[in-house]
Amino acid sequence: MYKKIFRLIKKYPTIVIARHIGVDPDAMGSQLALKEAITLTFPEKKVYAIGNGSSKFTYIGKMDKFEEPTDKALLIVLDTPDKKRIDSADPTKYEACIKIDHHPYMETFGEVEWIDETASSASQLVIELLFNTKLEMNEHIARNLFIGLVSDTNRFSFRNSTPKTFRLVADLLEKYPLDIEKIYQEIYMRPLNEFRLQGYIAENLTITDHGVAYIKLTNDILTKFNTDAGAAGNIVNNFNYVEDYLVWLTVSEDVKNELFKVNIRSRGPVINFIAEKYNGGGHAFASGARVHTMDEVDSLIEELDGVTKKYIEDLEKRCSHEDK
Repeated sequence: MYKKIFRLIKKYPTIVIARHIGVDPDAMGSQLALKEAITLTFPEKKVYAIGNGSSKFTYIGKMDKFEEPTDKALLIVLDTPDKKRIDSADPTKYEACIKIDHHPYMETFGEVEWIDETASSASQLVIELLFNTKLEMNEHIARNLFIGLVSDTNRFSFRNSTPKTFRLVADLLEKYPLDIEKIYQEIYMRPLNEFRLQGYIAENLTITDHGVAYIKLTNDILTKFNTDAGAAGNIVNNFNYVEDYLVWLTVSEDVKNELFKVNIRSRGPVINFIAEKYNGGGHAFASGARVHTMDEVDSLIEELDGVTKKYIEDLEKRCSHEDK
């Protein structure tokens, strides 16, 4: 697989690198790292990293201004399982397309598809690619990949942090001794208004009978805390270790795009198949969705509550069987 990807990269003079809508540090970190690695290895190529950026992630880098190519070009899509979630790129407009992803399979849209659900992050896959091909790396590339990997594993606290993950990180740090303390400050430093929003969420969480916790952050609430719909996405993982619920989600109104952004996490029930029904998707225990009405939000919460109820019932049955 590494050789197939490298051959296509070597073949095309114009390469466009895209990722999913609703950018996060893993998507942007892996995207910009791969762009820099290709440019470093093949200075003559035109390489673009595209998609909507975010002021929260300027410490990672900036997106390129770009129009869909008219000449022969290669599209590389990172961290995205389906076409509808690709930000600013249409695979049908490119002569060839490569998908590199660590989400569960949803659909095929690339001639070459490297999907590894066991990988912690798209950044981990790019580290593997660089370590196993002639694509070059430097300290800045290593930094962005480390940022993406640390972010998607929540500082290696999620179950997607495997022995392979730690081995790759060890090799990366051995070759490029990064300032980890500074990087963690860049990733996790928050303005006071987001910290206060976190307090508001903790104070106002609603918990269903079956252990689904949720908060609806309307535009009025976000405005009160001088923040936006993306802020809750930075906060949702801060509620991982509360024993009173199994599934938790933040619902944030995005007035500009006329939708509600939903960030969902789970400590047991599988949630991604439900997120997929609501214009989203992701991993079994960490997913997102985008809906347009509060009725859809309520329907999503109801479905999550039903899945959580079944999870609890199945768990009780297993425990009862083991006790006999």
